[in-house]
Amino acid sequence: MTPEAVRLATVVLVDTRGWLLLQERDEHAPIAPDKWGLVGGHVDPGEDFEPAAYRELAEETGLLWQSGLALWFDGTLPGTSPSEPEHHQVWVAAADLSDDDIVVGEGRQIVFVDPARVGELDLTEAASYLLPRLLESQEYARLR
Repeated sequence: MTPEAVRLATVVLVDTRGWLLLQERDEHAPIAPDKWGLVGGHVDPGEDFEPAAYRELAEETGLLWQSGLALWFDGTLPGTSPSEPEHHQVWVAAADLSDDDIVVGEGRQIVFVDPARVGELDLTEAASYLLPRLLESQEYARLR
C-alpha cells in the first residue's frame, strides 16, 4: 500500500527589486531548525492547496493576500522518502512590499532576500531544490 503524501503549500513573493521573501526558521522549529526556507506549511485535512497557501501566508507573515498567487510548482521533490512522500505546491506573486510590511508569525525572521545571496544561505532541502529552479524560470523573470 502506497502511503498518502504529506501535502505542503508554500509561497514565494518577489519584490520590485527581484528579491525573494524567505523565512529563517528558529532553533525551536520541529523540522529544519535554523535553516532558511519558503513561507508555508502543511495543507490541513479537507483543505485544498490554494486556500492553504493564502492561509499559511497570512499566519506566517500577517499578509492578507486575497488573490493573485500563481501556481509555479506542483509535484514531489527528488530524494523524498517513498515511505513519507511530500507533495509540494509553490505559489508565486509579485509584491510591492518591504520587510517593514511583514509581521513574523513563525520563525526567526521573514525578509526579502537578494537572489545573489540564496546560495550562501543554509537552506532547507526543499528550498535548496526549488529556489535555483525558480530563479532560472520564466515565471521569475515575469515577476521581477
